[in-house]
Amino acid sequence: MPRARYKTLVDTLAADIRGGRLLPGTRLPTHRELAAREGLALVTASRVYAELETMGLVSGETGRGTFVREALLPPGQGIDQPTVPAGAMDLNFNYPTLPGQADMLRNGLRQLAGSGDLEALLRYQPHGGRPHERAVVAGHLQSLGLPVSGEQVLIVSGAQHGLAITVMGLLQPGDVVAVDALTYSGFKALAQTHRLELASIPASGLGMDLQALEKLCKQRRVRAIYTMPTLHNPLGWVMSAVERERLAAIARRYDLLIIEDAAYAFLVENPPPPLATFAPERTVYVSGLSKSVATGLRVGFVAAPLAWVHTMERAIRATTWNTPGVMTAMACNWLNDGTVGRCEVEKRLDAQVRFSVAERVLRGMPMIGHPASYFLWLPLAEELRADQVAVALLRENVSVSTAEPFATSVNVPHAIRLALGSVALEVLPVALDKVRRVIGVYD
Repeated sequence: MPRARYKTLVDTLAADIRGGRLLPGTRLPTHRELAAREGLALVTASRVYAELETMGLVSGETGRGTFVREALLPPGQGIDQPTVPAGAMDLNFNYPTLPGQADMLRNGLRQLAGSGDLEALLRYQPHGGRPHERAVVAGHLQSLGLPVSGEQVLIVSGAQHGLAITVMGLLQPGDVVAVDALTYSGFKALAQTHRLELASIPASGLGMDLQALEKLCKQRRVRAIYTMPTLHNPLGWVMSAVERERLAAIARRYDLLIIEDAAYAFLVENPPPPLATFAPERTVYVSGLSKSVATGLRVGFVAAPLAWVHTMERAIRATTWNTPGVMTAMACNWLNDGTVGRCEVEKRLDAQVRFSVAERVLRGMPMIGHPASYFLWLPLAEELRADQVAVALLRENVSVSTAEPFATSVNVPHAIRLALGSVALEVLPVALDKVRRVIGVYD
């Protein structure tokens, strides 16, 4: 097929979609039907649809066909934070707050102003943090069951930065990383940036199918596994101690690096020991204070085997040089005086209340989540399209995320994730009721 004709067909279909002549949700001809209609080779018809998908105009779904996407859905929803209209109810991103947090900040700043050498906080800090601050964080991690020393701790600019310096320091472009079929969208974005290959592992019960993981490791050279064993985002799983031990054994057998993301782990009361305790020699534990204290407090921490620390410090130097001294000092004061612990308890209770509100408002709908979680997963009926539901909710002034940002498998499930931690508690039932009504209209 001449290039001009191929491009003309792509342009024609794109114009029909953008002009509203092909409405969102329209099922397009199969690849074979398009090839027969236009007199194309099958591979060329597939190329036409692939280009339209790259343009964000269609989505191909194995076993269902190719559909016109909702053009009004913000691009990258759930990965790149979309612009939410003023006054909209945000069920897309979690930034949980508690009453009195502004006063907590004022008191923290006053405490810092009255302390020792403030001028030292205005200078460059060691890349991984000052030794006494790393010791404070190590003490916090020890209280969670992690037997780490200050030398194994790196202070970073939030958990996302912790994941980034782990990838930069310990992985190479092209490395295969095993992940859940639904996983944290921020790690997907990070993998794309650093050209990692994500290998999707299906679910089995409350966690990754470890038989499928082992089968993959026998077939391919898998370098690492990324996992959220305590309060998986977006499904709320908590992996059992038995499964953690099995995962650790697989990692040893196939020499896998384990990246344990514990950003939401504080919400689970009396969880199993961190995965890092089962395989301390090969696990990087990543967490932070953005969810437990405040999203604007960009202080996170990484605990790693001592042999890897220097390499990861170089990655900090290449990105932020060091975490800002003032923020780190204030965070360490809050770790020492129990402020962080109190915030964690209060947010755990807040999450429980919010999840119970969701259970009440959405009763009868299929829901997946943890009862102390700030998010829940709503699978949609077979005939429903998540992009249409999301756009309909935007028109109702409610922002949600579809499954697309979280999916690593070829087949993206039609579902929406609801973040419960951002809107005011009294507004949450209103927003959730709109979700229920919109899904009911399409159901």
